[in-house]
Amino acid sequence: MESTSPLKSVTITTDKPPPPAEQTTASPRTMDLSDSPTTQPPPPPTADPQPLADDPLNNPYASLNDLCHDLTSLQDLTSRGSWLTILDKVSRARSLSLLTKPHEHLLYLTFNALALTKLRRFVDAIAELDSLEDLKSPQYLYQNYPHIYPNITGSMVPFALRWLHAELPSKHNKRQKTLDRFYTLLDFVRTKLTDKSSEKLSDSSAELWRKREVFVMNSIISHHLSHKEFGICIDLIRDLINRSESESLDSRTMLLSKLGYVQMQYGDLEGAKGTFGFIENLVKEGNGEVELRNLVSRNKALMYMVGKDYISAVREYEECMERDGTDVVAINNKAICLMYLRDLSDSIKVLESALERIPTMALNETLVVNLCSMYELAYVNHSDIKRTLSSWIARVAPDDFDSSCTRI
Repeated sequence: MESTSPLKSVTITTDKPPPPAEQTTASPRTMDLSDSPTTQPPPPPTADPQPLADDPLNNPYASLNDLCHDLTSLQDLTSRGSWLTILDKVSRARSLSLLTKPHEHLLYLTFNALALTKLRRFVDAIAELDSLEDLKSPQYLYQNYPHIYPNITGSMVPFALRWLHAELPSKHNKRQKTLDRFYTLLDFVRTKLTDKSSEKLSDSSAELWRKREVFVMNSIISHHLSHKEFGICIDLIRDLINRSESESLDSRTMLLSKLGYVQMQYGDLEGAKGTFGFIENLVKEGNGEVELRNLVSRNKALMYMVGKDYISAVREYEECMERDGTDVVAINNKAICLMYLRDLSDSIKVLESALERIPTMALNETLVVNLCSMYELAYVNHSDIKRTLSSWIARVAPDDFDSSCTRI
């Protein structure tokens, strides 16, 4: 084998929120379940009316398409990453004047802005949002259209649109504006949660808003972490943990794991070890399911990797893969460990096998960057091999996949 380009050190990213900017580094790096080629998308666009009446989009007596033309197809397209098709459908609906109700315009604008963001057309996405009034404007309230939405009150602004409104300024290097908007959004979410105590919010709605609180907090932590503001991240995570003491075992362990990962990046390895040990005890006491047991094993493996005990790390990742053959985090990180053990042949086989076996789950920029780096170390004719890989990716990848990660 001939090495044509050296590899940089592994960057441990683990189960923290995805960073706000695209990661196109050429160095192999470990992954986590939230590691994604672009910024994590918000939940599918839905409206958020107050509970004085049912959300028309959740009306059990009417289909989504009865209320908003072809909305179900847009939701299906988002799950498949068909962002270009979404842009085409939204453009067609607008040109044919198919959208007649206020909430329809907001929902389609949200799908359009989300698609533009995923395709990294940030200028166009920002222009979409700039066409709106203030999101608190009365024109976005159901009660101001009683002839269309009788007996319904509250905002029709989808939560996904609120998230995009906060996230997009960072794409134009306006980080402080993004942070200000995210903290404002966090206050908005927590105001909704206080309605639970006054019986204004149903149990199911309260659960939804709790998930949104965690989602927004993860976005805030991600932005602070990208600037190595570790102290702020730790304070935010601990605050969220305190607020989630009554939550499920899954939620608590994921939050605690985030704390451990930030402690690792901060250099507090003993603190991280203590946090991971606490998580392991929680999972044992609660008879954790496969996902939680894999989380414990991945935590152990990361500590082994920090200590350069790659053999032990491989063992932990293999246990994860035996429990769940679709654990892409374990698959990728096992390959990284094998690479550092100078077993390039097996490390390449691990990643190639994953792409062949579970392409929908395994195909992301992180794994492809790592595989191409291994090709560069292992083969003289790595350019031809990477071109073959690039051709396959072009056939199966979602529209927002960054093909430049193959570095051809």
